[in-house]
Amino acid sequence: MTQATEVRIPTSPDDAAAEFGDGSGVTVIGGGTIVVPEITYGRLQPAKALLLTRAGLSGVRRDGSTITIGAAAPVQSLVDLPAPLGPCAANVADVEIRSQGTLGGNVCAGPGPEAPRGDLQGPLLALGAVARSTGAGGERTQPLEEFLDDREGRLLLDVSFQEPAVGAFATIDYPHTHEYTVLAVSGARSADGTVRLAATGLADHARILPNDPATAPAAVRLGDDALASAWYRSRTLPVLVRRVLAELEESA
Repeated sequence: MTQATEVRIPTSPDDAAAEFGDGSGVTVIGGGTIVVPEITYGRLQPAKALLLTRAGLSGVRRDGSTITIGAAAPVQSLVDLPAPLGPCAANVADVEIRSQGTLGGNVCAGPGPEAPRGDLQGPLLALGAVARSTGAGGERTQPLEEFLDDREGRLLLDVSFQEPAVGAFATIDYPHTHEYTVLAVSGARSADGTVRLAATGLADHARILPNDPATAPAAVRLGDDALASAWYRSRTLPVLVRRVLAELEESA
């Protein structure tokens, strides 16, 4: 017998944090583009579902050069933001999925069984974003790379970053990939000249890359899936790194 799911719909960020608690037994649903199919096909049977559609966690805010994006903001609402985030968001699936899927769902997505997930992790890492989350021990703000390494039992509230001086995004797309990202590199140059690169389409979540095409493949873990082999990704990653570095240099 299938257990009935307890559904909670918080109406404020504080309500969401209270309902989430320490995250035990809670399945968070933003846009549902990942979670709902998992439930439909019986791969996930949540005891408690937390729907964030009314929790006041959407929206994109600017405060000077700081951009803050709520976890429930639709991916489509990000496509006009500066590179690398805007072009990356525009490259996620199609407009119907982007309009439904959320920043938080994308950033917190675990590895997919047949294709990579978490497209937006890469540009946010390149931008040096910080994540604000809640869970056991209360609210905390930390670099996104730390959040990605330890996001179990955390509810993402928003991410913030400084608008870059220049950004760039390069990806490998083929018709047979059905709008999934095979491999992508994001780059951002800050006002002080610091350049940060990150890759998505890896065997795990996005990772920071060295600014050297030759050493980039050794810095990450590449995998085989329905889209491409690890061997293919190892050969194409340096190409994408060079492309992003060249674009950042041309825009200097």
